[in-house]
Amino acid sequence: MIFESFVVGMLQTNCYLLGDEESRKAVVIDPGGDSGRIFQRLRDAGLELSGILSTHAHFDHVTDCWALRQLAGGEVMMHPDEEVILSNRMVGMGAVVKSAGELAACGVDRLIRGGDQIEVGSLVFHVIETPGHTPGHVSFHLPLEKMIFVGDTLFAGSIGRTDFPGGSYDQLIRSVREKIFPLPGETLVYPGHGPETTVERERLTNPFF
Repeated sequence: MIFESFVVGMLQTNCYLLGDEESRKAVVIDPGGDSGRIFQRLRDAGLELSGILSTHAHFDHVTDCWALRQLAGGEVMMHPDEEVILSNRMVGMGAVVKSAGELAACGVDRLIRGGDQIEVGSLVFHVIETPGHTPGHVSFHLPLEKMIFVGDTLFAGSIGRTDFPGGSYDQLIRSVREKIFPLPGETLVYPGHGPETTVERERLTNPFF
């Protein structure tokens, strides 16, 4: 597996590139900026972008989804409950685009829900619904590789904010307890901001639990 991470955009969002070495197919998770740099890495590595995966629709995670799609192709994938967040004028693309036409261009190519699987060569991403930070927030789990990409649901020693439109503290806590903490303890947790951690470390030391 090819795996690289980037810190992108004004809010220092973690963006992840994962590729299958044999098929040379790849996905990018949460391109919140720097589409040119991400495209260059795809080209340098000889990778074909098949999907742009969004954990949620806050602008710092999706700003460059469509610029990257224009450069490299691939489908923009998002949970249907995020479409209302995508257009929000405080936290979504409505906060950063200049016109209704630009906002209309920010469309989702493939709607994804919990239980869906996204195949990228030999890599199989399992979509897990982890609402709370936003209503349609999802995490992307690679069971064989023991990796999960959790967006802004869980951080090293903390959790995501729930005071934005559509947020729910109780729902977020349930998402972590019921969807993330049951995973094997050695599972690497890759958040939307800050350093990586593990499921076991957060179960044992995260002050919110």
